Amino acid sequence: MAAFPEVQKITYEGPQSQNPLAFRWYNEQEVVEGKTMRDHFRFSVVYWHTFRGTGSDPFGAGTMLRPWDDGSNSVENAIRRVRVAFEFIEKLGAPYYAFHDRDVAPEGDSLAETNRNFDAVAKALREEQQRTGIKLLWGTANMFSHPRYLHGAATTCNADVFAFAGSQVKKCLEVTKELGGENYVFWGGREGYQNLFNTDMKRELDHLGRFMHLAVNYAKEIGFDGQFLIEPKPKEPTKHQYDSDAAACLNFLRAYGLLDHFKLNIETNHATLAGHTMMHELDYAGMQGALGSIDANTGDTLLGWDTDQFPTSFYLTAEIMLMLLKYGGLGRGGVNFDAKVRRESFEPIDLFHAHVGGMDAFAKGLKIAAAIRADGELAAFVKNRYATWDSGIGAQIESGAADFRALEAYMLKKGEASPNQSGRQEMLENLINRYL
Repeated sequence: MAAFPEVQKITYEGPQSQNPLAFRWYNEQEVVEGKTMRDHFRFSVVYWHTFRGTGSDPFGAGTMLRPWDDGSNSVENAIRRVRVAFEFIEKLGAPYYAFHDRDVAPEGDSLAETNRNFDAVAKALREEQQRTGIKLLWGTANMFSHPRYLHGAATTCNADVFAFAGSQVKKCLEVTKELGGENYVFWGGREGYQNLFNTDMKRELDHLGRFMHLAVNYAKEIGFDGQFLIEPKPKEPTKHQYDSDAAACLNFLRAYGLLDHFKLNIETNHATLAGHTMMHELDYAGMQGALGSIDANTGDTLLGWDTDQFPTSFYLTAEIMLMLLKYGGLGRGGVNFDAKVRRESFEPIDLFHAHVGGMDAFAKGLKIAAAIRADGELAAFVKNRYATWDSGIGAQIESGAADFRALEAYMLKKGEASPNQSGRQEMLENLINRYL
């Protein structure tokens, strides 16, 4: 029996549509800058928020109405949830989904039982993938919810917990490969510290580096050729997480000889918590050749935590798409909606409203970004702003032909630096608004 009998497949109706269950901007076959919207975005629905979220918060119990879910941790309920998930994703028209191991299958009383549960649910996932053509964007292991991980997983002070975490990732890699997952994500929710008085930071980071190498080695052993991704987040649940932002992640990867094996999965709300914009994080990862995938959401500027709201701002999505177009797209990654409906949006239909709005916001952002790039006014301004580097002393500096003696001789002859030009920030902000 259908879980969403009142919903037909969501279709594109155009900007004039007033149908809340239709796309106004996302036309999956529309070509923008030589690629269809479907291929630009590779939209993905997350399993955890969408099919496991309850709406609970620190001040109240769950509110979500999910008639198909009996609330148990049985394998039967997990498999029933799989059927509903794929009905939803198929009707939405998203080509991908993503999961944590513990989202899709319940943990048992032992590692062996947990693995058997995972295998049983993976069989249902494989059946639904084959039925619908929906693919797995990435898998990941939840190594932050269970009490055993209270001190971390790969960075724990308890070697047995490290061993358990390795066993969990081993199994999740196997299942991700079996299901054709195109990426595998590491999010170190508890890979950090609350207090440095009880922390050997170097030892913890050394262990984290060792853990990542073990994962790389096992992926090669089983023939998993998916892309490994690290997802930055500076804090929450810990006081400080080692993967605090794009720069910290890349420094870690370089320090431990892992840069050839990993790219980054950048999330908007995590960038905010790090004190950056999403545009900054994407630009930094992109310039380093490490832009792998994105988690699409946003935070609330009035709240200081990770609210994981659906993106609706065209300004935000235009900024994101300017960066993705600048660096040639996401490759094997995608735009993954790591977002949840609000606690007050508790009916099943609200899941469709949220995802339709998010997909439309990104489609509109793509069209805005493409128009800005096609007109070239912004690019021309930036190029002109750095014109002194294209010839003369600037070109000599960039090529490595000028040392300090040459710089001194140049300035002694010239006497003073040329006048600066205005950055025209307000004019450029007005320029962007012309496209919205």
